[in-house]
Amino acid sequence: MSDFFSSGWSWFVAIGTVGGLVFCLLLLAIASRHQVMAGDNSTGHVWDEDLREMNNPLPRWWAILFVLTIVFAGIYLAIYPGLGSRPGALGWSSAGEYQQEQSDAHAAMALVYAQYAGKTAAELSRDPSAMATGERLFANNCSGCHGSDAKGSKGFPNLTDKDWLYGGAPENIVATITNGRNGIMPPMAAAVGGPDEVRDVANYVLSLSGSTHDALAAQKGQAKFVICAACHGAAGTGNQAIGAPNLTDKIWLHGQGEAAVMAMVNLGKNNQMPAHASRLSPEQIQVLAAYVWSLSQSSAVAAN
Repeated sequence: MSDFFSSGWSWFVAIGTVGGLVFCLLLLAIASRHQVMAGDNSTGHVWDEDLREMNNPLPRWWAILFVLTIVFAGIYLAIYPGLGSRPGALGWSSAGEYQQEQSDAHAAMALVYAQYAGKTAAELSRDPSAMATGERLFANNCSGCHGSDAKGSKGFPNLTDKDWLYGGAPENIVATITNGRNGIMPPMAAAVGGPDEVRDVANYVLSLSGSTHDALAAQKGQAKFVICAACHGAAGTGNQAIGAPNLTDKIWLHGQGEAAVMAMVNLGKNNQMPAHASRLSPEQIQVLAAYVWSLSQSSAVAAN
């Protein structure tokens, strides 16, 4: 009822509900009246020569049960929400019950995560129980985008390599999971020039990583790359402070090749990683971040 913009809807529901109960009582009273309609206690209607419709009153047990259901409905509406926006005598709500269940669950889980408090990501990565917990958290909250193997897909970063948009240190991963990220690449076609200039810049970008490119177009596009250098750096190595990708490796989040790079320059991209602070507790995020960090570390590093 809180979703309604006008209190009139609340009154409409309340009146309709109470009116329905009153109508049921009136219907029962009318149906319970016994009127003699024929000498043989029938209504006078006969079908197939000998099938008569009798005029017997409602069974007493049925009438009592019907009244009890209406009384129960009245009591229920008095103590629970149901009459429009009225909260009910008990003050119960599904939202309140959900919040209480969440609070109880967090209190119970706090005991589980207490054993991991104060440990670094490296220490947690050597704890089998912590990594098993982190793996379950990843499967429930991250695998939908990054894949069950954490290797990502087009538009979703691979978490098992060392290519990080915002930094791969444990504290960076914690910040990403907690607050989310919103990576914006604005359309740059107008700033670069016409279609030919966009193609030249795309080939220059490809040349930075040694990818297949048109050398002549790349040479012409180098001068225009200064527009891109504001975010990606003069050498194209990126900027983790703002999530600008490194263009000198051969890792392409949104597809590789001339057409893919031109599409990025022409159309831009808005990639969003949702915040999980409202879904996960700080203790859960700590363990999850340690698990994600461990995926990109060699066994030797994780063991130290």
